[in-house]
Amino acid sequence: QVQLVESGGGLVQPGGSLRLSCAASRRSFSFSTMGWSRQAPGKQRELVAAVPSGSRAEYADSVSGRFTISRDSAENTVFLQMNSLKPEDTAVYYCNAVLAVAFGPAPVYWGQGTQVTVSS
Repeated sequence: QVQLVESGGGLVQPGGSLRLSCAASRRSFSFSTMGWSRQAPGKQRELVAAVPSGSRAEYADSVSGRFTISRDSAENTVFLQMNSLKPEDTAVYYCNAVLAVAFGPAPVYWGQGTQVTVSS
């Protein structure tokens, strides 16, 4: 088993920035894709950004141009730099990672979540 531990959430004013980090508990695991999702109160969880191994990052339209995802595959860490934050970005942010497997369904791991609140 592997655990994903997020950090970096908090309270920020509109227009501000935050950087989220997520680290996997075991470096021996290899992940094909790492990413971030978020869930606002009363809404479904949505994918924010993902970065497949060796491929370009993908972003939700709502954050494109403001958020940047990056990963360190050797350290099994993934980061989300969030700039120009808006009140509608307020949500619990979850790190996720898809285990690299040769055959069959790939297990997906989730972190516990970190709260991001954008408010003046």
